[in-house]
This record gives sequence, structure tokens and C-alpha cells, in this order.
Amino acid sequence: MSFLEVLYIVVPVALAYATPLIIAALGGIFSERSGVVNIALEGIMVIGAATGIITTLTLTEMGLGGLSPWISLLVAMVVGALFSLFLAVPAILWRADQTVLGVAINMLAIGLAIFVVRVLYNKGQTDFIEFRIAKENVPILSDIPVLRMFFINVQYTSFIAIALAFVVWFVIFKTPFGLRLRSVGEHPMAADTMGINVTKMRFMGVMLSGAFGGLAGAVYAVTVTTNFSGTTIVGQGFLAIAAMIFGKWNPLGALGAGLFFGFAQALSIIGSNLPVISNVPQVLLLIAPYALTILALAGVVGRADAPKSVGIPYIKGKR
Repeated sequence: MSFLEVLYIVVPVALAYATPLIIAALGGIFSERSGVVNIALEGIMVIGAATGIITTLTLTEMGLGGLSPWISLLVAMVVGALFSLFLAVPAILWRADQTVLGVAINMLAIGLAIFVVRVLYNKGQTDFIEFRIAKENVPILSDIPVLRMFFINVQYTSFIAIALAFVVWFVIFKTPFGLRLRSVGEHPMAADTMGINVTKMRFMGVMLSGAFGGLAGAVYAVTVTTNFSGTTIVGQGFLAIAAMIFGKWNPLGALGAGLFFGFAQALSIIGSNLPVISNVPQVLLLIAPYALTILALAGVVGRADAPKSVGIPYIKGKR
């Protein structure tokens, strides 16, 4: 098997696993650029995954067929945005500790999702969905030598995630909204003095983060696992946070970091079928994504500057 043939196998899988990481990391950027730490991305992804699968199963029973998973993504975004209020209200209005809140919300999300699944299906996990967002070959582009590795056996959600990274970059760095969002994360008192509503901007940042996190969880569920259980989202939200930090709170940096971590996950999944690394013990392949995450962050986190006021509650008139 040639190196190019290996890439034809690895790249589509890497894109599939990178997609939810990219989307969730973009959500984290909205929140942290506004000054609110979002450790709760893991829990929001859990809620998004549960919503995505439950909605898909329900819509399939109603006869919507292949539209079911796509509609479920939109529903998951709404539910994720609403669920993020569990973070926004205490953190912004009541000035609660954002890190502790995030941990508590992650625990709440798993318990709540499993409870809802048990109520609806009388068991600890859902059935597998009949209609998923399938892998396809992109017409014309999948016939181009070498470049075809990016366009064979891929879901269109991967291209949506990549496009979203550029859209979010434009919104944050090239629009008045993005400037206001960054200002309340860097120096909320100065922003307040200029007439910017710090509370409103932070709520918007957290709720956008929730919408992206819910979408990411649903994408992971309807493209990778195709059902939901308590272990569907295990560490994906934390990997997304790592991608956000590794990308230095920049959407394009998060895109690159998400692709990097997606590639690491792909190797852990299909590495045993590839030459050279097929003899590597399976346990080492499984821990590879997390080991690479630690190495990547150890090399960059000391040089990555977070927004100056991230994690610091704002009291009008005081920093």
C-alpha cells in the first residue's frame, strides 16, 4: 500500500472526526472572546448529541426520511443555545465561578440526557438512526488525482464546518459585532464607557457558543456514532477546548487544530489497518489523540494569550 493510498483512507476519516471539533471550538471562541470561560462545551455537546438523535428518530417516524438528520442539526442548535443559559445566567448576572459552573453543567448534561432517553425509550441508550448524513463522493472534484482524498467518502457537514471557520473569522475580526465582542473580552470597563452593553454581548457570546456546541454534538452523533448513550460524547468537548486554545482563540487557528486532532483520532480508529503502525499496540493508538493534545498544548499554551478579561466577572464601575 503506497503512501498516497494510505492518505485516501485516513483523510476522509480525519475529516469526519475533525468536523465536530472544529464547530465546537468555534463556539468556544465566541464565548471566551466575550470574556466567559466555557468549560461546559462537553456538556453542551452531550445535549446536542441527544437532541440530534432523538429528533432524527422522531422525524423518521413522521416520514421525513433523509431530511430528518438535517433538521435535527437545526433543532440541536436551538436546544444548545437554550442550555447554555445554565452557564450564562449564573456566570454573567450572578458572577459565579465560571470554571466550577462548567464542571457542574457537564455533569448535569449527562444525567439529564440519560434521564430523557430512559423516559422516552425505557433503556439507557437510543436505537440507531435509519437515516444518517451519509458519506459521498463530490462530483468532479473526487476525480482529480491527489486532491481527491479530500472529496471521496466525505460528509457535506465537513465542508460546512470549514466554511463556518472562515465565516466566524470574518464576523469576529471584520464586523462591528466582532469588535464589540472582543472589546468586552479584553477590557469590559472601556467597552462599557463607550456605550457597549457588556451583559448583552456576553450573553450573545455564550448563547452562540451553545448553538455551535449543540450543532457539534448533533453532527458527531448523526455522522459518527448514529445513536446516543452516556458514552457517546467522551472527551470531544474537551478536545474542542484544546483546539480552541491551540488555535490561539482564532477561528482559522481552531480550524487547523481541529484538523490536527481529527487526524490523530483517525489514526487511533483505523491505525491497526494501516502499514507501519499496524503493529503498534491498540492501547497506544487509543491514547494517541490525548497524548498529542498534551504535547501540542505544552508547546503553545505558554505563548497563547487568552482574552485579558476571560473568566473575570464584570461589575459595572469595577474591573
